[in-house]
Order: sequence, then structure tokens, then C-alpha cells
Amino acid sequence: MRYTGFDLVHGIVSFGALVWMLWLVARSPADVRRWAVAGLLAGWSIAYPFGIAASRGVEFLGVDAMNARYLQHALLLVAAYSLVCFFQFSALEPALARGRAVRDAVVLGVALVVITVANVLIPADLRVPAATVTSTPGKGPVGEASIAAFYIAANSYLLYAFAAACVWTRRYARGAEPRLRRGLRIASIGLASISLAGATFVASNISRWAGTPAPPPVVVTSVFMLLIGIVLFVVGMAYPTVKTRMAALRVWRRHRRAYRRLRPLWTVLNEQFPQDALSRVPVSRWRDALTLRSVHRRYYRRVIECRDGLVRISPYLASLGADPAEPTDPERLARQLSDALRAHAAGEAVPNQAIAIAMPTDDSLESDVDRLVELSQAVEQAGEPVRS
Repeated sequence: MRYTGFDLVHGIVSFGALVWMLWLVARSPADVRRWAVAGLLAGWSIAYPFGIAASRGVEFLGVDAMNARYLQHALLLVAAYSLVCFFQFSALEPALARGRAVRDAVVLGVALVVITVANVLIPADLRVPAATVTSTPGKGPVGEASIAAFYIAANSYLLYAFAAACVWTRRYARGAEPRLRRGLRIASIGLASISLAGATFVASNISRWAGTPAPPPVVVTSVFMLLIGIVLFVVGMAYPTVKTRMAALRVWRRHRRAYRRLRPLWTVLNEQFPQDALSRVPVSRWRDALTLRSVHRRYYRRVIECRDGLVRISPYLASLGADPAEPTDPERLARQLSDALRAHAAGEAVPNQAIAIAMPTDDSLESDVDRLVELSQAVEQAGEPVRS
């Protein structure tokens, strides 16, 4: 059986997500919600290739087309049940969630029994047409009770599960923090769209059983709603994580930029006071500029080293007339710092009394770093030598 590029990408992404979730389950085996997500991903991932084989009316792994359709639907039912369990265990107390999960497991069991019996009863000459009926709107066998029972039972349970998940999502969103609440609301819209598509599928199954297949435009519209719902659900569930990662990326970029802009000040201070360096391993300037790892650690370390250096050189600045009570003028302070560093290098004696240099306007770290960056840029513009 040949696969399209989309099929391969879907397989890689879905099975990759499953492996990652199983790794998370192994780290926290007592977390029921992680088990539920693992069940959702496992059912969805494994069902996909069986669904492709069934739609094409071919065998897959020695399984004929209709049995492939049966396995696909059985796995999708388990995945839908896992989704409902995830939201139940997220929104309810554990004991109450377990009780509801048991009741929903009974409903799942009934649906699985019905599709199993119906699959066995489908006539041999109709098994391939029955398997491909979902991919051939307006065509295929009509009026066959076993085929109708198979699809009505499967789609009815999926409708029930996704509608329940939609309700639980809305309920869970009410008590969630704003970022998660927005994501859950988007996911609930997706689940509502999937539920509406499922209702249309059930109606189409009943119509086919009555002898009249649903018009192709109705089926195509239902499939479109299903796909849109899946996309919205995935986007909604990923929204909080993506927003968190984007915020973390903004902080990372700000720290990396400040780290690089502090280099002129750090260099002239480090040359005079190498004992303040928190890292004893010298790093080349190019490697330092291109390294993307440990940005936060290197950022905080550089801020501390700059502050330590200013404390050490501050007695020399005081002897040159620097006054911490005056508003900071970065250009003037940069010139004074240059003179102070030369005086320190020449071994001139000054009173050993430190003063505050380039102090922030408030107590935040960001304000402190802004003052250091202003001084660092003034040092660079003053033409202080900066060596790696």
C-alpha cells in the first residue's frame, strides 16, 4: 500500500507525539491524565493506517478491508473515551472522576460489542463495499442492517464522546487561568464542530439504512466540519503551551541581546578584575556570540560580574568626582570609568570606599540591566579597547 506525503508526515508526527507522551507517562505513572492522553494518541495513531487501507479496499498487515475498518473504529472509540477521561480527571475530584470513567467504560463496551457483532454479520460479498462506503459518498450498499448497525453504533459513540468532551472542556475552562481558558474555549469550538459532523454522519448512516444514501454535498460538508473541528481542537489544546513558549522566547531574546550589549563594559572590567569572573574557562568572542545554549545563566553571570567590577572600581570613580546622588550621564560616566581604570592599572592609591554607580530608578533587575547597558554602549562609543 502506497502512502502520500501527508500520510507520512501524519504518521511521523502522531507516533512521535505518542512516544513523547509514553516517556512522560513513564516519568509519572500515577498521573491518570497522562495515561488518558497516551490512550488518545495511541488510538488515533494506530487507527490511521488501517483507515487508509479500508478506504482503498485493500489488505493491511494481513487484515482485509472491512476488518481494517473495524480496527480503525475500535481504536477511535478507545481514543474518544480516553479524551473524555482526560477532561473528567482534569475537572473533577479523583473519586468522582473514576466513577464517571467506569460508567463511560460501560457505554464504550456496549458500542464495541455492537460493532464487533455487526462486523461478523456483514455478508462476504459486501465487505469491501462496506469498508469503502465512507470514502464513496452517495455510493455503496444500502438497506443492509449489519452495515448500518456497524456505522451507526461507531458514529453514535463518537458523537456522544465528543459532545461530552465539549461539555467538560467548557466546564474546565471556567476555573482555568486566562491563557488556558482561551485555549480550552477554542478547543471546545473544535469539539462542537466535530460533534455536529458526527451527528450528520449518524443521520447519513440511518438514511443509507432506509435505502437512500445521503447526498454527496452533505457528506463532504460533514467531512469538512470534522477536519476544521480537529484543527481547532489541536490549536486550542496547544495554545497555552505555544503562548508560554513564545513568552519564554521573548525573555530569551531579551537576555541574549542584553548579554551581547554588556560585552564592552564587561570586557574593560574583566581585564582589570579577572578574579571576579564566575567562569574560569575562557571563551572566544565568536563562540560566545554564536552559542545559543545557557543564555539565561550567562546573562545573569555577566550582570553580576559587571556589578562586581563597578564596585571594585568605584573608589577610583569617587576620587574623580563621580557622585551617586547626581543623575547618571552614561557618556560622562564612561569617560570617568576610562580614567579610573587607567588609575587602577597604574596602581594609584585611593580611599577604599565604594560608591553606587549607574544605579537603577527602581528595584527591578530589568531597570538595573538597562543602566548597565547604557553605560556599556557609552564605553563602546568612547572607544575603549574591547579584546576577547
